[in-house]
Amino acid sequence: MKHNQNFRNLINSFEGVYEWFHALPNISLDEINAQNTLHVIVDMINGFVKEGALSSKEVLSINGRVADFTKFCKHNHIQTIALADEHSNESTEFSTYPVHCLKGTTESALTDEIANADKTITVFGKNSTNGYLEPQVADFIKNSGKDTFIITGDCTDMCVIQFALTLKADFNRRNISCRVIIPYDLTATCTLPNHEPELAEIMALYIMHTNGIEVYHYVG
Repeated sequence: MKHNQNFRNLINSFEGVYEWFHALPNISLDEINAQNTLHVIVDMINGFVKEGALSSKEVLSINGRVADFTKFCKHNHIQTIALADEHSNESTEFSTYPVHCLKGTTESALTDEIANADKTITVFGKNSTNGYLEPQVADFIKNSGKDTFIITGDCTDMCVIQFALTLKADFNRRNISCRVIIPYDLTATCTLPNHEPELAEIMALYIMHTNGIEVYHYVG
């Protein structure tokens, strides 16, 4: 009986998350101060979009939209940076995931669509799923003077959530207010063995929401 009650409680919880997701407001960028805003693209590189063991149709499906948003940011004087997996052959991450995005290969390069959307993008390499742990990334953000961060890219339930939560936690630790914004239409997860993409994505968005990160529907 207890097991059945727990299961019913779980179903009710999922229904609540579903209702939250489908009631998400549209984001209005009119209220955002461009000078104080940084657009962070996470892993929109060939190795997750177009080629290699971890490329996926789900991430490919947002490639054009992220490129268009990057053009929008450039036109509206919002700075964009990008994080890109670039591993060595000795990367311990390969004990969890297939070999992917080796440094110096085309897999670690931004897709052409995104690279051409803003040729001034600074790209930071990373050797783990959490780009904020790279010292040059954290230092850049701390020294940027920005207090609003719009995060796009993949994967929502891996690299995006880890970066977003660590960024928010670091600002909280230093008692500095900031806005971390996720336009969920501009993020995606992927299909892997023992990985339910729809469930993983919506739960990642919900967890970010419960940690003070703003999740919106983006209408471009």
